[in-house]
Amino acid sequence: MTAFLEVDGGRLGYEVTGDGPLVVLVHGMGDSRRAYRFLIPRLVTAGYRVANLDLRGHGDSTIGWPSYTRTDTAGDILALIRLLGGPAVVVGHSFAGGSATIAAAREPELVSAVVEIGPFTRAQRTDLGGLLRNPRYRKGMLRLMGTALFRSVGLWKSYLSHAYPGAKPADFADYLSTLEGELRGPGRMAVVTKMGMSAPTDAGALLGRVSCPALVLMGTLDPDWNDPRAEADGVVAGMPAGLGRVVLIEGAGHYPHAQFPGDVATAMLQFLKERSLG
Repeated sequence: MTAFLEVDGGRLGYEVTGDGPLVVLVHGMGDSRRAYRFLIPRLVTAGYRVANLDLRGHGDSTIGWPSYTRTDTAGDILALIRLLGGPAVVVGHSFAGGSATIAAAREPELVSAVVEIGPFTRAQRTDLGGLLRNPRYRKGMLRLMGTALFRSVGLWKSYLSHAYPGAKPADFADYLSTLEGELRGPGRMAVVTKMGMSAPTDAGALLGRVSCPALVLMGTLDPDWNDPRAEADGVVAGMPAGLGRVVLIEGAGHYPHAQFPGDVATAMLQFLKERSLG
């Protein structure tokens, strides 16, 4: 059941399932909390209380916020943890991977661990050589840039299809149709554009201040980078030594939690068990 958190500037939709240590899930831009529909049951069965949050301007959350940065989202995450009672493991996908970093660095007493899935946590430079050599990377970048430039739902749908290489969830067509309906609502694609234009420099600047364990999950076929492994390694390298770990999800694109939820859950649960966080 959807609940709402009122914070300065608007209202955030979320839902809580299960009992046990708190895990907060935060999806990427242009999506909704339904992105974690396959992961949540696995975490609940493993004994976690899972809070699933809609980003500002997405899903059941309102639009009209003064800004849509990773720092803003980190504040929203921390407000939800304070409401529900922390500390929490924070799981952030893509845009929200950077937000998880910021939340952990700002209030370490509220964040026991972070899991970043395909995260945009560091400042990005377009890999011109990769664009020439790697068709997967080139197609993904062109669709992302087109979405930002034209605020096009159609281009975003095209990007999503590209970002799920190979196997797609059985409900993918219905999922995409529902998402399209939401994104065609007034002001929704403007929010996606604002988030897409928000550089992750705020998150990258705080990587060295993360003091909790961190897991970076990356699909081997993620089209958002010419070399997904190198990007994941770069995120971990920015953290204090010994805190971060990289796990690659073979055959996954930018949404491994939807393509291969069993593999993602296994990696997460092993990581949390090793650190006595469950």
